Amino acid sequence: MANPIQAQAYRSFEDLDVYKTAREFRKAMYKVAKTLPDFEKFGLANQILRAALSLTNNLAEGHGRFHFLDQIKFVLISRGSLEELMDDLNVCLDENYLPAAQVEKLRISGWHLLKLTNGYLRYLRDRKLGSSLEIRDGSTPYSTSEFDESMEWLEKLLEENPDVISGQTRSPLI
Repeated sequence: MANPIQAQAYRSFEDLDVYKTAREFRKAMYKVAKTLPDFEKFGLANQILRAALSLTNNLAEGHGRFHFLDQIKFVLISRGSLEELMDDLNVCLDENYLPAAQVEKLRISGWHLLKLTNGYLRYLRDRKLGSSLEIRDGSTPYSTSEFDESMEWLEKLLEENPDVISGQTRSPLI
């Protein structure tokens, strides 16, 4: 007999692999912020803390939204926060705030999280619209055309569904 907890997978945002990985990455980035020089307390450290919190908060908030476009919007915001944190790691490396080996380990974790995030976006899109809309993973870890395609797709869907913007979405149970 199957474990009842496993049979009820994905009841909460905390069950999502992308959230679990993002949470661990957030914790690691909080540790980075704590090791920065005191004069960065209100600069880079504060920026890292805010972006790291946004990373997991937006995954959680998106999961709690009914309409799939809202879910996608919040995952895209989370992905943007991840990219911001990746740039913050570049600053840490450039300013010699962290050893190169530690930065590289965090960057690898970040790219892994980016792949999970893109996979979750793909899942959300496919769940609603089928596999016709895909996120294409290029040979490089970052592609501006991929982001542009995502934004064009989201803008088109928002135009076709103006009730999402006006807040007039309704549950099918109402």
